Amino acid sequence: MKKSDVIDFVEILKKAYPDATCSLDFETPFQMVVAVMLSAQCTDERVNKTTPSLFERCKTIQDFADIDIKELEDIIHPCGFYKNKAKNIKLCAKQVLENFNGKVPNNMEDLQKLAGVGRKSANVVMLEAFGVANGIAVDTHAKRISNLIGLSKESDPSKIEQDLLKIFPKNSLKDINHLFVWHGRNTCVARSPKCDICSVNQYCKYYKTKNRKK
Repeated sequence: MKKSDVIDFVEILKKAYPDATCSLDFETPFQMVVAVMLSAQCTDERVNKTTPSLFERCKTIQDFADIDIKELEDIIHPCGFYKNKAKNIKLCAKQVLENFNGKVPNNMEDLQKLAGVGRKSANVVMLEAFGVANGIAVDTHAKRISNLIGLSKESDPSKIEQDLLKIFPKNSLKDINHLFVWHGRNTCVARSPKCDICSVNQYCKYYKTKNRKK
């Protein structure tokens, strides 16, 4: 894409999804960390139905560190992979308390030292909890959109992110993080992309290829 096309691409998506924001409910940085962990292989809607009782039970990071793991597993069971997620949540809480003076670190390097927090999750926490967008959280939506449109040929999320960072200006990263999720949920859906109603299909390699075959 040319630089002018990139700007138009972002603006078109912003008009298509004016309400594109984070879908996870949270009030504190650590709640954001927990919500992101729970969202792995789970819908944000399901996470938001689970976290109210969890956050009521665990009001502080110390509460997360102290809660009996069986009780924690029972609460987060609806989100799937609950045993591994419970283990990571408790360990993460202890790491924040012991290694970061009880405060969730506000940089990518330290966030990725926490149990259960990879680069994608760290990008989400940085953006939603601290308002900093230095990268792009490459989830299944961002990966699919990037590959179909032709923004990246890579399959590895970290490599896709590097390709995207070369294309999109820094001041658009906050928007791109949200827009890719909303576009992936509503239009560029996994099983059957709604190409004919897609607002950015003029930039899409997949759409152009599909039309040539008709």
